Amino acid sequence: MTASPLHTPICDFLGIELPILSAGMAYAAGVDLTAAVSNAGGLGVLGCTGYTGDKVRRMIREVRELTDRPFGVDIILPPKVSHASFSPSQLGDLIPPEHRNYVEKLRVQFDLPEEAPEGIEVDTDNYVLGTGVEEQIEVILEEKVPVFVSGLGSPGFMLERARAQGMKVLGIVGNVKAARRVAADGVDAIIAQGYDGGGHTGRVGTFSLLPQVIDAISPMPVLAAGGVGDGRALAAAIAFGCQGVWVGTRFLASQEAEIARWKKDKIVAANDEATVRSRSYTGKPARMMKNEWIEAWEKGDLEPLPLPLQPALVNDVLRRTPDDDRVAANAAGQIVGLIKDVPPAADLVREMAEMAEKILMGVGNPAR
Repeated sequence: MTASPLHTPICDFLGIELPILSAGMAYAAGVDLTAAVSNAGGLGVLGCTGYTGDKVRRMIREVRELTDRPFGVDIILPPKVSHASFSPSQLGDLIPPEHRNYVEKLRVQFDLPEEAPEGIEVDTDNYVLGTGVEEQIEVILEEKVPVFVSGLGSPGFMLERARAQGMKVLGIVGNVKAARRVAADGVDAIIAQGYDGGGHTGRVGTFSLLPQVIDAISPMPVLAAGGVGDGRALAAAIAFGCQGVWVGTRFLASQEAEIARWKKDKIVAANDEATVRSRSYTGKPARMMKNEWIEAWEKGDLEPLPLPLQPALVNDVLRRTPDDDRVAANAAGQIVGLIKDVPPAADLVREMAEMAEKILMGVGNPAR
């Protein structure tokens, strides 16, 4: 029997059937999505950035109640570790008055409430994006999660403890320089994400980035991210020499993704030019669906603050109106124009694998 071209070495290394990893998207990649992808044969990854250690622990244990297969946890490591454990009030002391004044100006401009309307609850399980990292890492290690993924930054500082308990560690990068640095720190595999990708993403296009990263860190495994929306992209990634894919936006438009239905509907209705990279939400370049909040920051005179100061600045205003599509963040990649439905995540895994396998075995028509 001919071996499937989708059964790459990363499958055996991670203990999965298919080389499809769902991206650990903060606030979207929850328990149900993670378990669904793992149960379908891929690797589901929890997005735990911004959560307290207690919530991270609960989510990990809930995933284990829904699947006995490997899964991962993803958090963002801040560029300045000194900010990682700051409380919101401490971060607030670092925010310049002119930035506070500008956000208040935007609040008035968009007629946003001064206080959260009745029925909008503040989630006490949340930290400012990019903080609480030490607490989150401790929980992830204590819970002996099978796979850890660093969404930004290098996880080199935790590798010794992770290896001691058999944890696999992956790092996401957006250019060759970062790939070399994170690989030198000793991760097990690199996820190279191109400019196409949703959320935090780099400046190099996926098709340009992949072969350069593969050449730079060979023989370390590389997975492709950014612009992966169906089996054609999975087949292309393997043809480049990647061992699998990291899929975000397509899983946002799945039944299990923990984002509001209106956000999923916006993704389904979008065309290929509906997104833009902006620092207005997190301080790091992140690809989002275009909206008036982003446009206002682009037209303004102030540069957004670095992570985690920018989320500390804007969160208090934005969380009061989570369903206002003029200002609410809606991360998505440039593949939005491909997405036409919101199916179960397991169907997406199966369809992506089936299409890619047919293409790679020369029995499928990529153009359909």
